[in-house]
Amino acid sequence: MSSQELIEREQSVLYPIYRRLPIAIASASGCWITDLDGRRYLDLISGIGVNALGHGHPRVLEAVRQQMERYMHVSNLFYQEPQVSLAERLCRRTGYAAVVYSNSGAESWEAAIKLARRWGHRNGKTGAIITFSGGFHGRTYGALSTMDKPLYKDGMGPFLPNVEILPYNDPDALEAAITDHTCAVGLEFIQGEGGIVEATPAFVERIELLRKRHGFLLIADEVQSGCGRTGDFFAFERFGIRPDIVTLAKALGGGLPLGAVLVSAALLDVWERGQHGTTYGGNPLACAAGCAVLDALVGDADGDAGLLVHVRNLGDRIRADLEALRAEYPWLVRSVRGRGLMLGLVLSEDATHLRDALLRRGIIANATATHVLRLLPPLILTEEEWAIALAALVDALAERATAKAADAAIQP
Repeated sequence: MSSQELIEREQSVLYPIYRRLPIAIASASGCWITDLDGRRYLDLISGIGVNALGHGHPRVLEAVRQQMERYMHVSNLFYQEPQVSLAERLCRRTGYAAVVYSNSGAESWEAAIKLARRWGHRNGKTGAIITFSGGFHGRTYGALSTMDKPLYKDGMGPFLPNVEILPYNDPDALEAAITDHTCAVGLEFIQGEGGIVEATPAFVERIELLRKRHGFLLIADEVQSGCGRTGDFFAFERFGIRPDIVTLAKALGGGLPLGAVLVSAALLDVWERGQHGTTYGGNPLACAAGCAVLDALVGDADGDAGLLVHVRNLGDRIRADLEALRAEYPWLVRSVRGRGLMLGLVLSEDATHLRDALLRRGIIANATATHVLRLLPPLILTEEEWAIALAALVDALAERATAKAADAAIQP
């Protein structure tokens, strides 16, 4: 079967809600994807940040295989060792008191909002939940209510009341909106879908000042930026703060659907048994994979030092290479954003042109926020593999420069 044949089969049965790249996957290994026509691609988007250890990592495969032979699903009516083992790793690494499992980032965010609202009703904090423009928290109804994405929201309201969406990185606007009744402030410390936009130190300092003054909860969405993506386990760590609630997903499951909410000790009496739950959340296969992911990222009892140092070092090199391209093509590359292996190349034109040029050269990247080429490669990406991607990027930019020069030459 060819790629085109599969594309045509899909068109007859699947609702067309995705803007897919013209690639039909046959197999994937490490940082590479092979399509049904036999062409290989270097994957610099890793399933939108999910495949942090690449495709088919042996530790993940072995963990899932062993668990599959024991049992695959029993529901949350029972105690399950994989859930406990992963929660122990998460609590030990992060210092949070407890874990609530889900199946995705959106479900994790929904759970965080529910927990915050329940806490607010018990503590006189029944005012707004405040989020920020450009943030992305999922496609569920509650998540959409906390976002300002017109494409995702058009014709689907009314949305949840008592939510305020403020400008990102505007501490004065935040201070003007906060009251003693504010329930929570929730944000990505690096906005992924929003274009790899980092929270500024001044903005985070004001959030922390206002939290101490007014006593609202702070919710960190680390679904894309967490699990080592930025070179720290969490993106918020570099600010020296500690949110009350943290949402995780994507990389945590190693390719299987898994989300988690990390909860501080002060919130452990908010929910009663039965007030929240999920059939599949904390699935034993996904939790077994999650244990393997955590061990690979931050080290394990076998003495493995983990991947975070590699992420920081390779991220620094890639960013330096991207800055050199910005200096060479200042009319096209406006700036470089991000840290670790969560990076964005901000362009003066629609980023889909460069994305498509890279795809023709066997490199998979992502265009987001119109003008940003987003890079979320597997954290196991090697310097040699980056050199392949960089050569393709240089060639694609040179091609774009030639085309621009030709267009300028024929202008009257």
